[in-house]
Amino acid sequence: VQLQAFGGGLVQAGGCLRLSCAASGRTFSSYAMGWFRQAPGKEREFVATISRSGSITYYADSVKGRFTISRDNAKNTVYLQMNSLKPEDTAVYYCAAAPGPYTIQTMYNYWGQGTQVTVSS
Repeated sequence: VQLQAFGGGLVQAGGCLRLSCAASGRTFSSYAMGWFRQAPGKEREFVATISRSGSITYYADSVKGRFTISRDNAKNTVYLQMNSLKPEDTAVYYCAAAPGPYTIQTMYNYWGQGTQVTVSS
């Protein structure tokens, strides 16, 4: 499966953005999807994941209550709604596909190219 993330941009602290990740192929619903991010000079880290049906979601503690992951299997798309953004959310955000809703990035087989999110203070 091929993934393409988009929707990043520059936003002020307290603002919101919605990232989208479009998947090619007919097998999108066979994969759990995740979002990860990498800030400058830091390791890539887990943000959120959603199961194949969308019934199970997990979030990193740093984004819990502010970010919401969702998916539309009919549109082969997964979303990350980001509210109450903070400067520390600044990073390149990646979407990825895995057999299950894992929080560990090594379990993900397919990765998108990333989209930059910059939150100004």
